[in-house]
Amino acid sequence: MGHHVQLEFASKTDTGLVRPHNEDFIAVSPRLGFVILADGMGGYSAGEVASSIATTVIQETFEEQLPLQFKEGGHKLGKQLQQVVQEAVARANASILEAAMIEPQFAGMGTTVVVGVFHGDKIIFAHVGDSRAYRFREGALEQITRDHSLLQEQIDAGLISPEAAQNSPNKNLITRAVGVDREIEIEVHEHPSKPGDIYLLCSDGLSDMLSVAEMTLILTAQGGDLDTACTALIAGANQHGGKDNISAILAKVAAIDVPKTTPLDRILNLFRK
Repeated sequence: MGHHVQLEFASKTDTGLVRPHNEDFIAVSPRLGFVILADGMGGYSAGEVASSIATTVIQETFEEQLPLQFKEGGHKLGKQLQQVVQEAVARANASILEAAMIEPQFAGMGTTVVVGVFHGDKIIFAHVGDSRAYRFREGALEQITRDHSLLQEQIDAGLISPEAAQNSPNKNLITRAVGVDREIEIEVHEHPSKPGDIYLLCSDGLSDMLSVAEMTLILTAQGGDLDTACTALIAGANQHGGKDNISAILAKVAAIDVPKTTPLDRILNLFRK
């Protein structure tokens, strides 16, 4: 396995109870250790087109580039993978803009994106917009992406408390999206992971309907059964109104395969740090 980590996955997407169709798209690759979630926006099904293009282009880029990076390996693998992620999202951005030029009815469409790539004891997350990634570790759920939204900017400026933000009418005003402008700012971070971690990627149709406490209860109650937990998260969002499309991906780090190193490798690594 090129990414040196054993993973378990579950994923589910649902139209919800209000929207006429689903504009969320998801993709999961156990073989290459990546997850992709996109939440489209735009009238006349354009959001569905944007999220579909983004997911497809990013997936194709990963399937083309990740095997090459994993094969090459090396102490700079993390930085190289971050470049691949940046390139994949940038390609998606260009592809959506091109599609909108070809089909004028899709003008103005765009999508949020959150992706994760696992490698060894690290995971790289990239996101644009307000689709989120959380880490569930030792019974605690922590949001590890920061929304690109007007509301988050107001929280950062101290204009509104996180508690009051939960009921704000400005929840869905995002400040970044894929496919809207030629120039795109992609936020990319690498995080340490360890066996037992469960990562949740979701659209705002889930995070707007369920609090962190409620999601924590669901994940705790299911005891690591990802399929049941995923279904319960979607059901919970619908029970709270299901006002938007709802998507969730759960990825559990089952084990990390540490590559064998020779004494020479260990000596060289000392000088690389």
